[in-house]
This record gives sequence, C-alpha cells and structure tokens, in this order.
Amino acid sequence: MRLVFAGTPEFAAEALRALAAAGHTISLVLSQPDRPAGRGMKLQASAVKQAAQALGLPVAQPRSLRLDGKFADDAMAAQAALRQAEPELMVVAAYGLILPPWVLQLPTQGCVNIHASLLPRWRGAAPIQRAIEAGDEETGITLMQMDEGLDTGDMLLAQRCAISPTDTAGSLHDKLARMGAELVVQGLSQWPALTRQAQPAQGLSYARKIDKAEGPIDWRLPATEIERRVRAFDPFPGASFECAGEVVKLWRAEAGVAQAPAGTVLQAQGDLLEVACGHGSLRLLLLQRAGGRRMDAHGFVQAMQGRLQVGQRLNLVASTPI
Repeated sequence: MRLVFAGTPEFAAEALRALAAAGHTISLVLSQPDRPAGRGMKLQASAVKQAAQALGLPVAQPRSLRLDGKFADDAMAAQAALRQAEPELMVVAAYGLILPPWVLQLPTQGCVNIHASLLPRWRGAAPIQRAIEAGDEETGITLMQMDEGLDTGDMLLAQRCAISPTDTAGSLHDKLARMGAELVVQGLSQWPALTRQAQPAQGLSYARKIDKAEGPIDWRLPATEIERRVRAFDPFPGASFECAGEVVKLWRAEAGVAQAPAGTVLQAQGDLLEVACGHGSLRLLLLQRAGGRRMDAHGFVQAMQGRLQVGQRLNLVASTPI
C-alpha cells in the first residue's frame, strides 16, 4: 500500500522499519520537531526521524496540524505535503499530535493507530506505565481505525501480551513495540478484508500522561503498590525518596510483609535494606544517589557511611523529584 507514517519515539520507529521491510511505499513520514536532549541539551531528532532518514524517506515535522492554530503555517505546509504524498492509508503510532478531521479524511482508506493496550482499557498517553502501576497481568496491542475521539475508533486486530512480575515500563515497551510492528504488517497484509469491531462500553479506563511529580515515593502506600510504581516509572521519571538529606532514585524493589510505622528503616546491613510501608514493607534492591551510578543495597548502605540506621524514619514523601 501507499502509506504516510506518523510517529515519534522508538515504539513507532519499530513499526516504520517493519512496514518498509514489508515492501509498502512510504511516501511521507511525520514526526515531532527535534527537541533538546542529553547533558548538553542539544537538539536531537526523534527515533522515527532517524529511522526515516536511514531508510531514505521524506520527513515533515510540523509543530501543529491545526489550520487555525498558533502554528497554522506549519499545518498548511504539512497539508500540502500530505496531499502530494497521496496516501491510501496513514499509519499512526505514538505521534504526539492530535489529528484534526482534515488529516483523518485525507487518505483514501483513512488512518489506523497502533495502540499499546487492549482497548478500551488504557486509552490515552501512557498505557504501558499505567498497566504496570495498576497491577494488570496482561496488556497488548490494538490496531484501530482512527476517528475524532481519543482512542475511541473501531478495533481491527488485537494481540495479547503477559506482563511479568519483573517487567518495567522499559522492558514492556520493547516487547510491545515488536508486537505492534508485527501486528500492523499483518493487518495491512489482510487489508481491506479486516473486520471493524466497535469497542465495548465495559472496561474503559484512561492512561493519563506520566508526570515527573509522580516520582517521589509515599511510604504510606502499600508495599505492593510502591513496588509496581517503581517498575512503572522506569525509565521515566524514576521513583525517588529522601534519605539523610539526599534524594535517592529507587530502580528495583521487592514487597515484603514486615509491619512498622510507615517510613521506618527495618534493616540496613549487608545486602538487606528494608523500609516499612503503609501495609507491608519494601526491600530496596537497586538504588542511585544523585549524580552517581546505580548500586545494590549493600553498596548503598556502605556509601551512606552510617547515616542510615535501623529505626530511622524516612520522610513520608520526598519533597523534590529528580
């Protein structure tokens, strides 16, 4: 098929490469503008733009697609490029811009979206993280015909994926990115024979965007919930807590059953570092001091040089996320 592809992060780049490898003609790629990144905050192209350039595909990076908005000039240029591209179908994956009606109507076969959940559960911006945070045992990929709503369109194909007890947002992202790339290639190979199915009214939930302010741990929460948040917020924004005046990142943890007032350090010697929570306790396994490397509990306790003692009470909520 003759396609336009719209996406920004690595999740979408996997699908772009797979579609190109499957022999589809990709006449235009849309991606978000270059953003400052890294220690030097230099402008960096998105993963999709880098993949498109490696494949020799034309790229457009409008700041908006609204013809009546602040960046109307960008939108008009994008409209001209899309018309020139003459797509049969537009494939969208984690693009980051809302598609107005004129975009949805421009391809002759409309627009399809690769969404990282089993719709209608976890519509919205952060379905991978919210599934882990909620304790879901499975998630998946839905290939969806797009309409003007937020992930409300008819479903075309879906594939399930188990969430393991050790999955982080990063590891689950990688599994779903591969699955999404495979599913969209499968779907287009069956086009237009795919059957459209309306999303059920039951089981609807929204995955709001991850905010950096969600990173600080609240020790009053149950240990199982904190442990899930640690995994859901890896790699961004990372879970954090205050210890001896420092803000520390926690990258891996394990829920325990010990009981004491929330925030109490229960063990802090050898390989054991355990903190009481609102219900149960949390064993801290992989930590990182500001500006330092990640280290296990033994290395962290040694690095704190006696400033972490059994019976010590940690601040219930870190005041500043890092």
